[in-house]
Amino acid sequence: MISHRYWLVAATLFAMSLALPALAAPASLTGVWNATADVAGASIPFRLELQQQDGAVSGHFFDGPRATTPSTEGAFVDGHLHLEFSSYAATIDATVVNRTLEGVYVAPKHTVPIHAVLGALAPWSVPSGPAPAIAGEWIIPLASEKGEAAWRLIITQQDEQAEATILRVDGDTGTLDGGYRNGAFRLAHFAGERPGLLVITARPDHTLALTLSDYDGTRQLTAVRPAVAARQGVAPADPTRHTTVQNRVEPFRFAFPDLSGRLISNSDARFHHKVVVVDVMGSWCPNCHDEAPYLQALYARHHQQGLEVVALDFEQTPAQMADPGRLKAFIQRYGLTYTVLLAGETKEVSAKLPQAVGLNAWPTTFFLGRDGRVRATHVGFTSPGSGPRDVETRREVEHTVETLLAEK
Repeated sequence: MISHRYWLVAATLFAMSLALPALAAPASLTGVWNATADVAGASIPFRLELQQQDGAVSGHFFDGPRATTPSTEGAFVDGHLHLEFSSYAATIDATVVNRTLEGVYVAPKHTVPIHAVLGALAPWSVPSGPAPAIAGEWIIPLASEKGEAAWRLIITQQDEQAEATILRVDGDTGTLDGGYRNGAFRLAHFAGERPGLLVITARPDHTLALTLSDYDGTRQLTAVRPAVAARQGVAPADPTRHTTVQNRVEPFRFAFPDLSGRLISNSDARFHHKVVVVDVMGSWCPNCHDEAPYLQALYARHHQQGLEVVALDFEQTPAQMADPGRLKAFIQRYGLTYTVLLAGETKEVSAKLPQAVGLNAWPTTFFLGRDGRVRATHVGFTSPGSGPRDVETRREVEHTVETLLAEK
């Protein structure tokens, strides 16, 4: 965690820079750009690190302290920056003047204005104490469109700085990080996906007042400790029970083309007497990006013991079905060697997988025994921001696979 002293020094340097005459255009774009993204009326802070060599530029976002979402192509010509993030079919196009960047992040369903300053730190992000102690797990009572009664809020804290994530049944928000200032914690995340700004105020009654801003707008929420939620009869959804199948006696069926157009089905010889992890996912889905490298590692560890992994990809638009460039970049980014099938559009998922009941979250994973029947399900996937809950998710999946492999 960055020290409080560092934030104060950085803020002082930033304030001094505002009093100086305009600087010449930077000799290089290389460095960390402290930025904001304008999302549904909220200004969400984030960091973007760029590396420039001659006219070629690469960049990446951050998930908390971790570098994430690397660009795949980039160029800087005549003051214009262009970056491509193929695994999200997204781009940044911006103009750089002096040490400032003004542009847009464009993804298939969103266009987000962004603003950035090279090497400077916005004063609002500098924490000021003393801050109340809010670390630990909290419960956010609410009725979601996926049938949930509550979400989890997981917070880690060091003095005036904090990291948090909101964990829903389908996965989490990524790491929201920031500091305490003017009576509230301001924590944010934007890594080219799942933008969020969470303002947390500790109340005298030992609850938290939350203001959450994201693509859906701004909501006012309340968080209580788990013991209080239990007394109220409120609990988050169980990811192992959220989605089921109509008849566990029947084999789980699928038949979809791979990227070469060859039809692959559950009845193929490659799956006979194998434990099969069937992952319903989409290349657009941030929590599917969290899950994919874990499934690849799981497949590499257990393939020789009889494990197969099959990803059923559902895309958002007909264009991505006709030209699945984002899915190909997704596969390349994570070095996937397990089977990936192009199953259809997201709106078709119930029709394409009629055996599933309550299939409304991405990703959803079905665990098939050697007889081809569904033995377990798991909805959603976590990121490192979920801390112990992320460790728990990965252990649970590993245990399920190892148990099925051990059966005769």
